[in-house]
Amino acid sequence: MRFVKGHGTENDFVILPDPDGALDLTADAVARLCDRRAGIGADGVLRVVRAKAAGPEPGLDFGDAEWFMDYRNADGGIAEMCGNGLRVFARYLVETGLAAPGEWDVATRAGLRRVTLGPSGDVCVDMGPASILGAGEASLAGTVFQGERVSVGNPHLACRVDGPVAALDLSRAPAFDPAVFPDGVNVEFFRPVGDRHLEMRVYERGSGETRSCGTGTVAVAATAAAQAGAGPSEWTVDVLGGRVTVALDAGTARLTGPAVLVAEGETWPGWL
Repeated sequence: MRFVKGHGTENDFVILPDPDGALDLTADAVARLCDRRAGIGADGVLRVVRAKAAGPEPGLDFGDAEWFMDYRNADGGIAEMCGNGLRVFARYLVETGLAAPGEWDVATRAGLRRVTLGPSGDVCVDMGPASILGAGEASLAGTVFQGERVSVGNPHLACRVDGPVAALDLSRAPAFDPAVFPDGVNVEFFRPVGDRHLEMRVYERGSGETRSCGTGTVAVAATAAAQAGAGPSEWTVDVLGGRVTVALDAGTARLTGPAVLVAEGETWPGWL
């Protein structure tokens, strides 16, 4: 199995080129690929498949998009969306000549997402609307944190904290009410550190604490903007793996940040 390794603000991925949809990608195979000691190691897998070869996805319209991002979490679970992964996905297509620099749509389980990128440098993704759905809560090490439930195509709980996010212990998953989050939830903890400037840590469903979460940065920016009564605005979000910007406009959010390809290779015959 051929693979490429890449990351977006150190949220890292195993990229599997599968343009014709020939791979039988099981949850076990994904988990083994993402294992950081016995496998390649990653927060998730990006399968690169042509939309026409992806097979039916109930309720989804791929439109005229040529490529479908089949994203899986590190535990093998299928996820709707991944903002950092989408930037890496787009950079891979351009670097390998499968797409030209410019502006085009990528099909995802959260719908079509438009990417904009040059031959090198940062990638911008139109993430669609960030919908704030109301209050929620999670508990961590016996402390209850209040937050906002946010949908960015996938579920989030964005919790504002008063102290530095570095002080939080995210070695274990935050507890939450499964009746409120039946599909699980990505839990973000954020703190304002300047004018429209936030710091954030995240515990992702199916992956644990990651160095960054693209949809999570959109969720915390949208939450902070709503709490501040801000209209269209641009936010800087610092994560453990670097920095991204989130531009909030009427009806959509645009996420901009780096996407880096670091290695390519193939798995050993018979390993999977």
